[in-house]
Amino acid sequence: MSFVITIKLALEANQDFAYGQKQSDYLKNNFPCYGIPTQTRREILKNKATFYHEEIKSNFRNICWELYQFPHREMHQIAIDIFIKEIKKNYRVEDISLIEKLITTNSWWDSVDTLAKYAVGGYLEKFPEKKFSIIEKFSNSENMWLNRTAIIFQLGYKAKTDFNLLISECEKYKYSNEFFIQKAIGWALREYSSVNPKGVLEYVNSTNLKPLSKKEAIRKII
Repeated sequence: MSFVITIKLALEANQDFAYGQKQSDYLKNNFPCYGIPTQTRREILKNKATFYHEEIKSNFRNICWELYQFPHREMHQIAIDIFIKEIKKNYRVEDISLIEKLITTNSWWDSVDTLAKYAVGGYLEKFPEKKFSIIEKFSNSENMWLNRTAIIFQLGYKAKTDFNLLISECEKYKYSNEFFIQKAIGWALREYSSVNPKGVLEYVNSTNLKPLSKKEAIRKII
């Protein structure tokens, strides 16, 4: 039996219909859920992955994409957990195509934010020469989740953040009425304010951000 089917059966065996409906409601009913808490889901993955170690190591890209074809959110979450763990020291130049597919498939904030920070952020640390071309592509896309990714991919960069690039993305989208874009701007600026509060405050005070973006951006400063 394949790893993917083994995981599916294990999740089904632990299904909680009532909690699953609550989880689905939380995700605006975009996905059905088995109703399995994060800790339990990761314990199931850890247990089952032990028996498929070599298969996962050698074929995690295809496994993750196969998991993404199922409707239940926990299958997508397991795919992301595997992908982030396995890709960390194994980035290939061509991986950005798969990362983009994962971001734009079964998209919601929970998957996109993790992939933006760890997959795109990690990829562009490995291949910094690709940064401007990829972020320009994502930023100019008609897909809102790629736009959000272009804004927040530096969340883990701290002092290594390219502040000029972040400002450029904020300026481009500061008039957006999209909730997830306004939140992304505020979140990215707030995170960077931990290392450069003066720079963030000066930027916020010198431009015309949406109220939500501004509120989120300066939360740690004042």
